[in-house]
Amino acid sequence: MRALSAFLSGGLFGAGLLVSGMVDTTKVQGWLDVFGSWDPTLAFVLGGAILPMAIAWRYAQGRAPRLGGAFPPQTDPRLGRNLVLGSVLFGAGWGLAGLCPGPAVASLSFGGWQGLTFLAAMLAGMAAAPPVRGWVDGIADAA
Repeated sequence: MRALSAFLSGGLFGAGLLVSGMVDTTKVQGWLDVFGSWDPTLAFVLGGAILPMAIAWRYAQGRAPRLGGAFPPQTDPRLGRNLVLGSVLFGAGWGLAGLCPGPAVASLSFGGWQGLTFLAAMLAGMAAAPPVRGWVDGIADAA
């Protein structure tokens, strides 16, 4: 049942990305180009994601998932170097490629080498992240 639920949720998420235009790199880059030809339409996509998630988090407090397991714990609300550095790197990658990981995976359904190239680069970055984090933490701890 969990696998079916994950499959249906992923399919709904991917369909939402397609319908919203999040897999169109020019639309995403237009959203990020605030000093050029800015395209504000993705603000509705972001707002449409934040509102239901805020309601879902509020509803989930004190409850357990119906399909087993546990909800993840609430994250630390303080800003730290890991959050800031990760956000900068994520945003830079999003701006350069015009895709974030979810839409990039959804765009694989179109075929073509660009999506596969992005996926390979994303996986390489994920593999490189732990050693780079250790290196950055070592530098910060030495300072």
